[in-house]
Amino acid sequence: MAGNLKAILAEFIATFAFVLAGAGAVSVDALTGGGLGWGGIALAHALAATGLALVYGRASGAHFNPAVTLALLANGRLNLIKAVFYITAQLLGAALGSLFLKAVLNARPELASAPPFLGACDFTVVGYKAATLLEAVLTFFLVTAVYSTTVESRGSHVAAPLALGAIYGFGVLVSGPLTGGALNPARAFGPAVSTGHWAHWWVYWIGPLAGAAAASMLYEYLYLEKKQPQGL
Repeated sequence: MAGNLKAILAEFIATFAFVLAGAGAVSVDALTGGGLGWGGIALAHALAATGLALVYGRASGAHFNPAVTLALLANGRLNLIKAVFYITAQLLGAALGSLFLKAVLNARPELASAPPFLGACDFTVVGYKAATLLEAVLTFFLVTAVYSTTVESRGSHVAAPLALGAIYGFGVLVSGPLTGGALNPARAFGPAVSTGHWAHWWVYWIGPLAGAAAASMLYEYLYLEKKQPQGL
């Protein structure tokens, strides 16, 4: 039981930190008049993902992403109770991470009341179908990386944090200007809670969850040698 509590707490802290880093980078970019650019924002996401995977990988698997958790649940690699606690911790961490960012930037309220809405994800360049598809495809790559480096017994577990960070960074670099670059429902959820900007929120659930499900099923049934269900 103590191990489960530690894992749940790790998911909370990791998601808090990830949303703070990602949404914070978007906010700093706006605050400095484009001083970071999408390259800098993507780098912030990549570094956060890599660092958090290194720090919390042993404690919880370092999902900090409901799409990853649900992908593992769907194939029996995580049980339902643990998955519910993980996702609850992730969403709470995301919300509090964004609320903390809002408190830090309270001298600049326009960052929360107008674009970029403290890093809230949205799209104007593409339509909702293209945005959903792009989020799905990039999350597909992310979850494939999770499977190949952490679930796959033949995978390079040591390289997992680097692989996850690289995939996340390239995903944000590609999708940032188009969708805000979530690849993670929690990343979109946090800023939406703190700013009330819920526009197209469903895109950032449907896209990543669909991509995660496709990646997990493909890897599970085509590449893995056998399933290894995990208990609580």
